[in-house]
Amino acid sequence: MSSTSSEEAHAHHPWRQITRRKTRTIQVGKVEVGGDAPISVQSMTNTLTSDAAATIAQIKRMEEAGADIVRVSCPNEESTAALAQIVKAVNVPIVADIHFHYKRAIEAAEAGAACLRINPGNIGAAERVREVIKAAKDHGCAMRIGVNAGSLDQHLLEKYGEPCPDAMVESALQHAKILEDNDFVNFKISVKASDALLAVAAYKALAAACDYPLHIGITEAGGLRMGTIKSAIGLGALLGAGIGDTLRVSLSADPVEEVRVGFDILKALGLRSRGVTVISCPSCARQQYDVIKTVSALEERIAHITTPMTVSVIGCVVNGPGEAMMTDVGFTGGGNSTHQVYISGQADHRLKGGDIVDHLVELIERKAAEIEAKKAAGGA
Repeated sequence: MSSTSSEEAHAHHPWRQITRRKTRTIQVGKVEVGGDAPISVQSMTNTLTSDAAATIAQIKRMEEAGADIVRVSCPNEESTAALAQIVKAVNVPIVADIHFHYKRAIEAAEAGAACLRINPGNIGAAERVREVIKAAKDHGCAMRIGVNAGSLDQHLLEKYGEPCPDAMVESALQHAKILEDNDFVNFKISVKASDALLAVAAYKALAAACDYPLHIGITEAGGLRMGTIKSAIGLGALLGAGIGDTLRVSLSADPVEEVRVGFDILKALGLRSRGVTVISCPSCARQQYDVIKTVSALEERIAHITTPMTVSVIGCVVNGPGEAMMTDVGFTGGGNSTHQVYISGQADHRLKGGDIVDHLVELIERKAAEIEAKKAAGGA
């Protein structure tokens, strides 16, 4: 029995398929957002934007991890002045994060930002909003209306008494109308909250109320562990319902981790394929080698591989052979330190002694090269 890719598995089993919400399509630089475009993964720099060298270096690390779009904060003139250098030095589209000062938005558009993240309502008078929209049109910028439960307009808090889905959606649609009234529709919307259930409810209500593409996220989710859990719960609920065209996982951690977690969430739902998916057991008394230590070392060693493929690392023969039949490379623990290796679902050879991680890395790299060669040859 040969291994089955995630795409093939989803095609053969309707219960695996997620029907995405129909949306308009917008362009964020070279990245299409909405419609049938792949769900893009974003992150945000935490360097001083005015320090162009540090910001560029961080963005390049995000690019290596697979980031499709990167946002940078532009709180002052020094930041927008550095933006032109940053945009030219990186490959991903840059979103300029703007709050309150309309001139920063205009400067960011002139500097080459692919998108402006704003709330039209806090830019100021109608004339200032029109100036920002003109700059976006002149320079081919998209926009993101970013509504946050923690910073809702006072009149909405007074109307609803507290941050709630209705208040967030009303804020988003009010801001959307400002752009629409100025003949600007190249925008996406987000309605983020740190409460996963509040965010999910707000996004579901917004998805039913408009057809604009949605940028989804659980804002201020927390540190690497808890933030990943909250994001997986909230984003998983939305993505499983077909909602979401681009996403950010907001973690108090290295931004590269945000990108990795974002892709892992999409991979778990079969919505994107990038890099190696490791299927491994939690280990128990039956294990014939140290599974936890092996998997930890293996994931670090294969992080550079971008080829979509699956690898199973199982400690014993109870589930090992069955999992191996469904993966590109499989490894199952056996007695007397003699372990079974599977390639494309078939028993291939045994490993007795030797370094397990080194052996698996070699096999995975070889398999990745084989997959890429077949792809280059047109799948022949």
